[in-house]
Amino acid sequence: METKANYVLIGAFTLIVGLALLAFGLWAAKYSSDRTWTEYRVVFREAVTGLSVGSPVQYNGIAVGSITELNLVPDDPRQVVARIRLNSNTPVKTDTRAKLAITSLTGPSIIQLSGGTPQAQALSAVNKDPAPIIPTTPSALQNITDVANRIVERMDQVLSDRNVASINATLANLETISGGLADRDQGTQALLLSARDAARSLDVTLKTTNGTIERLDKNLVQQLPPILDKLETTLTKLDSAAGSADSILGENRAAINSFANDGLAQLGPTLTELRGLIRDLRRVSDRLDNNPARYLLGRDAPKEFEPK
Repeated sequence: METKANYVLIGAFTLIVGLALLAFGLWAAKYSSDRTWTEYRVVFREAVTGLSVGSPVQYNGIAVGSITELNLVPDDPRQVVARIRLNSNTPVKTDTRAKLAITSLTGPSIIQLSGGTPQAQALSAVNKDPAPIIPTTPSALQNITDVANRIVERMDQVLSDRNVASINATLANLETISGGLADRDQGTQALLLSARDAARSLDVTLKTTNGTIERLDKNLVQQLPPILDKLETTLTKLDSAAGSADSILGENRAAINSFANDGLAQLGPTLTELRGLIRDLRRVSDRLDNNPARYLLGRDAPKEFEPK
C-alpha cells in the first residue's frame, strides 16, 4: 500500500512540474516574441503577384522579417496592405522605402526595403501607430509591366487596319518595281558597263593630268632659279639706270632750268611764226596748182589759135 502511494505522489509531482515548465516556456516565448519583433504596414498600389503570407522581407538583401498578413483595402481594392514583422533592431527610418522584388528569375516575390540615411529619425519614433506605414516605390516588375503595356498599345496602333492596308499596298508596289527592274535587267547591265567604262576613262584622264601637273611642277621648279636670277639682274640694272638718270638730272639741273625758263618762253613765238610760214606756203601751193604761168610770169598764159 505504501509503495502505491509513493508512485502516485511521484507521478503527481512530475505532472505538476511538467505543466509549470510548459507554462513558463509559453510565457517566455510570448515575452521574447513581444520584445523581439516590431510590426509595420506596407501599402501597395499595384498587383502583388507571387507575394504570400510568410514571404520574406529583406533590407538591402538581408532577411529581417516576414509577411504576417495580406489584405485588400475595403474602400479601394486597387490597394493591398501587407502587414510585416521585422526584427526590433531593424533600422527602419522615415526615408526607408519598400518595393516588390524577386530573388531570381524563377524565385518568389519578396518585399525589399532600402534607403534610410543616418540623419533620418526612426519611423517608430515619429509615427506612434502600433504598425507604422512604410512608404513604397514602384518596383522593377511594375516598371516592366508598364513599359510592356505601352509597347503593346503602340504596337496595336501601328498594326491598325489602315496601317496594315498601307503596308500591303507598299509591298505590292515594291513587288511591281522589282518586276520592272527584272525586265530591264539587260538595260541595267549595259548602263553598269557604260558607267564602268566611263570610270576607267576618268581614271586614265586623272592619271594623265597628274603626270602633266607633276612634269609642269618639275620644270617650273627647275627653271625657277634662273628666272629669279634674271629678274634680280634686271632689277639691279633698273636700279643702276635710275641712279644714273638721277645723277644726269642733278648735273644738268641748271641747264634744264634755263631751258624751261628761257627756251620755252621763246618757243611760243617761234611756233606762231612757223604756223604763219606754213599757211603762206599752202597759199603758194594752191596758186601754183590753179594757174602756174600767171604766178610765175606775172601774166596769163597765151591762148591757142583756133582756125575759123
